[in-house]
Amino acid sequence: MSVRMAAPLTLVLLLMIHRVYGQSGYSVSYGSSHICALKGSTVTMSCTYRYPYGSYVMMAFWTKDLIEGEEPTDLSVDPEYSQRLQYLGDKQQNCTVRLSHVTEKDEHEYYFKFITYTDSKWVGKPGVRLSVTDLQLESPERVTEGVSVRLTCKSSCNLTDTPTFIWYRNSQPLTERDFQNDRVYSLISRGDAGYYSCGVQGHDYISPAVYLDVRYAPDTPVISVSGSAVIMEGDSVTLTCSSDSNPPAEISWYKGTQHIGFRSIFSISKISFNDSGEYKCRARNEHGDEYSDPVTLDVQFQQGSGRKRTVITVVSGVFIIMLLFVIRLKWMNRIFPVNDYEVK
Repeated sequence: MSVRMAAPLTLVLLLMIHRVYGQSGYSVSYGSSHICALKGSTVTMSCTYRYPYGSYVMMAFWTKDLIEGEEPTDLSVDPEYSQRLQYLGDKQQNCTVRLSHVTEKDEHEYYFKFITYTDSKWVGKPGVRLSVTDLQLESPERVTEGVSVRLTCKSSCNLTDTPTFIWYRNSQPLTERDFQNDRVYSLISRGDAGYYSCGVQGHDYISPAVYLDVRYAPDTPVISVSGSAVIMEGDSVTLTCSSDSNPPAEISWYKGTQHIGFRSIFSISKISFNDSGEYKCRARNEHGDEYSDPVTLDVQFQQGSGRKRTVITVVSGVFIIMLLFVIRLKWMNRIFPVNDYEVK
């Protein structure tokens, strides 16, 4: 064989040997080194691996938290994982795994390990760090009607998948869905009050609800009168003052300009003619106050009561005059006694 032919042949043989025994060696590649998952969700850890050409894999599995001097445990036979872990890979190149119903207890670093027929062992380090988060809604406890309010759906780590947030009020989903974790009300109203929570589309987990308390000044109070349309002396009359406000308003009552009481209900058990007049109420809280329109009470005499009162007054007067007259006569008789003269 000539030297010219021997050189190319040697080069081919060397390339073949490199392909069989050493091409690219052993390696494990993960799609992501850190995954942040929502509690209760399903996590997929994508993975590929390589080994020398001509070899084949005897065993492939996932493990966690490598401890020096201890043999890694196959998670597929671990009671905590066996029902939730699904190996989606093969014994060639794909080593992807899926873990469902994750909880905070699943927060570990996970590794893929494979063993070849030559008893060569390889662990892909560093592994995949799994963080598990819940959702917490941040909002002010109390706001005043008409201001701007920001609600924020927070997690302890940035979710790996780009989430679409769903917002709820009083357990009912709001129509808007957003890729942002903030919800802004530019001019909040009393109708926006309620229990708010947030979630992520495609997941069942919902944050604990937070109550948004919207405060506002009293509306104009309204007075209602219970009883007959015609108020007679001796009747019972109840006035009720109502006004929508938050916090609840303090109610004050006035007859004309005179303050006559507190509370939302003002009662007169036996009304008299002197109780006639204009009544109004005032509703007040820390955000303002409002007065009601006045209500007039016109108390009527009972039929015949005026005549009876007049007769009683006249009789009483006559009796008093007669009594005084008798007293005066007796007094005069003491001072000027009358002598009886006998006529002969």
